[in-house]
Amino acid sequence: MRLRDLMRSLTPLGWLAVVGAAVLLMAVAGRGLGLRWDPFGLQQSRLEKAQARAAQAEHDAEARRIETAGQAQQAARLENHYRQTLAVERATVAAITQARSADDANDPLDPVRADRLRAHDRELCRLAPDLDGCAAAPGPG
Repeated sequence: MRLRDLMRSLTPLGWLAVVGAAVLLMAVAGRGLGLRWDPFGLQQSRLEKAQARAAQAEHDAEARRIETAGQAQQAARLENHYRQTLAVERATVAAITQARSADDANDPLDPVRADRLRAHDRELCRLAPDLDGCAAAPGPG
């Protein structure tokens, strides 16, 4: 009988509180059972935004990886060029020193001296085939 008296004595604001508490209790129980209610699609919107951010992050990471690989390749090419330059300089200095200190340095060009110059030219072309006067470097195929 007390429940009936309690129900009669509730004001509209009291009934609103009872209904609100019941809805809240059902929502909590539903969440605990794994039920999801998303009438405005907010969860889907958040999921799409998170997926877009993840895709952008993957794209950025791939771009950084490619950039790093490109920098490493460029450094290797630069090192190779530097080594070739040093080798050409050494070969040229050796040829100049040998030509200046040769017994025939002031004599007209004879076959031995011409052979020495040709050998130097071949060495330069071997080290840097793109120089003017060198045969074209073989293609990559």
